[in-house]
Amino acid sequence: MKFKEEINESYTMAEAIAEAQRCLQCKVPQCKKGCPISNDIPDWIHELKKGNMGNAISIIRAKSNLPAVCGRVCAHEKQCEGNCVLGKKGEPVNIGKLERFVADFDSELGLTHEDMVEKTRGKVAVIGAGPSGITVAGDLSRMGFAVEVFEMEAQCGGVLRYGIPEYRLPKEVVAREIRYIEKMGVVIHRNTHVGVEITVDSLFEQGFDAIYIGTGLSKPKSLEIPIWQNGRCIFKGEGATRNFNLKRIRLATHFLRRVELINEGFMKREELPVDEGARVWVIGCGNTAMDTSRTALRIGASQVNVIYHKGMENMSALRAEYEDAVKEGVRFNWWSAITEIHVDDDMEITEIVLETKEPGKEPVKQTLPADNIIMAIGATPATKIVRTTSGLDNDDQNFLITRDIPYGMTTRKGVFAGGDVVGRQATVVHAMQDAKKVTMGIAQYVDAVRLMKAINM
Repeated sequence: MKFKEEINESYTMAEAIAEAQRCLQCKVPQCKKGCPISNDIPDWIHELKKGNMGNAISIIRAKSNLPAVCGRVCAHEKQCEGNCVLGKKGEPVNIGKLERFVADFDSELGLTHEDMVEKTRGKVAVIGAGPSGITVAGDLSRMGFAVEVFEMEAQCGGVLRYGIPEYRLPKEVVAREIRYIEKMGVVIHRNTHVGVEITVDSLFEQGFDAIYIGTGLSKPKSLEIPIWQNGRCIFKGEGATRNFNLKRIRLATHFLRRVELINEGFMKREELPVDEGARVWVIGCGNTAMDTSRTALRIGASQVNVIYHKGMENMSALRAEYEDAVKEGVRFNWWSAITEIHVDDDMEITEIVLETKEPGKEPVKQTLPADNIIMAIGATPATKIVRTTSGLDNDDQNFLITRDIPYGMTTRKGVFAGGDVVGRQATVVHAMQDAKKVTMGIAQYVDAVRLMKAINM
C-alpha cells in the first residue's frame, strides 16, 4: 500500500561526501546555534567528508539518542539548515539528510557500539517511551543510572510510532533506535499502564530514587460546532463533536494511530472509519494536519480539504510539508471554519457548512458534501497518573506543574516531568531539548538525596 512507502531517498556514499564537502566549517557555526540540542554539526560533517563514519556517529550520539529519527522529521528548515550561512546566498547544506545517512549507515553495518556504563549512581523509572522518555532514559543510562521504562503500548516510540506516518518515518527506524537504547542497559516494560496497573507510589516502593513522567498528550480537544439533522440543530455548545461521538469525526492522532495499526496487521482496513472514496475535511494547519491529509489520500480518500482559520503565512506547518501536500492533491481553505455539521438519520455526516472570512471581504458560506472530519487541533494530558498519585498537581488545563530547581521536578518530591505533559508542546527535537534539561535535574536530585543518606548512615 502507498502509505507504507518512504517518500525520501537517502544519499549514496558519494553523494553524502559531496554534500558534506559543501560545509564551510564556520568558526562560529550558526547551524549549531539553530539546533535545539546544540548538535556539533560541523564536527561530524567534517568526519563524514573524510569518510570517518564511526567518528561521525559518535559525535552525533553524544547529543542525540534519535539521530535516524531527527534526520527525517526535524524542522531543519527552521533550525539548523535555516541558520546555515550558505542558505543566504543559495542552498543550505542538507544537514538533515546527512544525519540520516550517517545514522542509517552505522545501523546497517553495525559499525559502533557504546560500552555499558556501570549502573551504580541510582535507579530511575521513566513513564512513557516517546521522544522525551527515550532521551531521558538514554542520557541517564550513559551517566551511570539504572533506568527502567514503563510503556503502556505494545511498541515504543509514542508519537514517533503512532503519530508520524510510515512514509515519513519508517517504523523499523524507530524500533532500531529503541534497540540501541536497550543495548545501553535500559530495561523496557511494554504493555504496562502506570496509573492503572501500577502507580507512582508502587514504583517508589520498588526502590526507584526518582521517576520521570513523559506521557505526552492523549485526551482530545473538542470544537463547538453545532450538529444539524433534518433541518434542525440537535446539539450545540462546548464538546458537541466529542459528546455525540460521531464515528466519522476523529482526532488526527487517533486516525494516524489506526493507520499504523493497520499497517502492522493489528487492525483490518474496514475498522478505519474513512472509506475508499471518502470526502475528508481536516481542521488545523500544523505538521500533523499535513501528515493526516496526505495519509488520508494514501488510504483512498477521493478528496481531502484542509481548513484553517487564518492565512497561509500563519500556518505552523513546515513550508516543505505544505508544498508536498499540495503536490499530492490536498486542497487548502484559508480564513475558513466549519460552522455546522449535517448528519442523516443514522448520524452519518453528509455535509458541512464552511464559512470563509477573508480579511477585507464579506463572509462567504458554502454547504459542501463531507464524509469525514479529522481534527488536527491538539490534545491535553490524560489524568490517570495524577488521580492515582498523592501530592502530584496539575493546572486547569491538566498540564503537570513543575519547578526550575531542580529543573523539571513536579509538586511531588522525586517525581519529574517534561515535554508535552507539562505544556511545552513542540517538535520531536524540542521535546528532546527539554528532556535533556530535566535529565540534569534528576541527576542533581538523586545525587543529593543519596549523599544525604550516606552522611546520615
